[in-house]
Amino acid sequence: MNWSAVTFDWNQVRAFWATAEEGSFSGAARVLRSTQPTIGRQISALEASLGVTLVERSVRGLSLTQAGRELLDHVRAMGEAATLISMSADGQSQEISGDVVVTATDLLSAAALPQILAPLRETAPGIRVRVQCSNEVQNLMQREADIAIRHVRPDQPDLIARHLGDFGASLYAARSYLDRVGRPSSPHDTARLDFVGNADPVRLVAPLQHMGIPVREDNFVVSTDSGAVAWAMTKAGLGASMQPEALGEDEPGLERVLPSLPPVMFPMWLVTHRELKTNRRIRLVFDHLAQHLTEKLTPRPGT
Repeated sequence: MNWSAVTFDWNQVRAFWATAEEGSFSGAARVLRSTQPTIGRQISALEASLGVTLVERSVRGLSLTQAGRELLDHVRAMGEAATLISMSADGQSQEISGDVVVTATDLLSAAALPQILAPLRETAPGIRVRVQCSNEVQNLMQREADIAIRHVRPDQPDLIARHLGDFGASLYAARSYLDRVGRPSSPHDTARLDFVGNADPVRLVAPLQHMGIPVREDNFVVSTDSGAVAWAMTKAGLGASMQPEALGEDEPGLERVLPSLPPVMFPMWLVTHRELKTNRRIRLVFDHLAQHLTEKLTPRPGT
């Protein structure tokens, strides 16, 4: 090992990495909980240490030089290695206390997690759960979360996942809305309903038509990128929408539209990093979520 060749400071490398990923000194300062002048000084010091210019500063913002782009690939590899070292050390902790970050969709976070997490406060009062509501796939490898609840199986080899089951989603509408406009007696009748859509309702047209529901783009009278908001809009009587059966059947103000239609099935995966599975607090929360999500999201017999 040529120790004399290692002349840079890791904090300076982190500052450069964060700046490259966030696109600005201010963005790097935010994620590193630092200040913009400090980030700028650290990058300048790294450039002086390496003898190259990494970042071009102009009125249009920041851009990486050719040397900066080449260095970034190596820095990302260093960052992943540093994260694994941190994870491995953290995994040796046997204290059932501390923070556990769980990421899930906003609908699941709002409609299911409060009831699921409540008993955990009694069994493990030392654990502080932080819920990150996100409809995007969080990167567990970079420690954005400790546990993720996903609808797709991860393909990263260092992640370990438990398939909790396949759960159904069906068409629901507020009982008050159906009282007002009438209940469809066949899939063809649903064409006269209003629908609540997601951020891109056009993408919902084909799946619904595949189910035999002749919905058109103009049926979507309101749309949102938030599952929790779509849930609230549906309950408020703004239209029909696809919702998880386990939630829809428990909501007294909602009614399943055309119960004879088969549900759309989707998987549920609970995911964590394999190094973190040796950490007792992560394992406790992981197992608690696995048990209670399965119970919560499995419809009762006869529903």
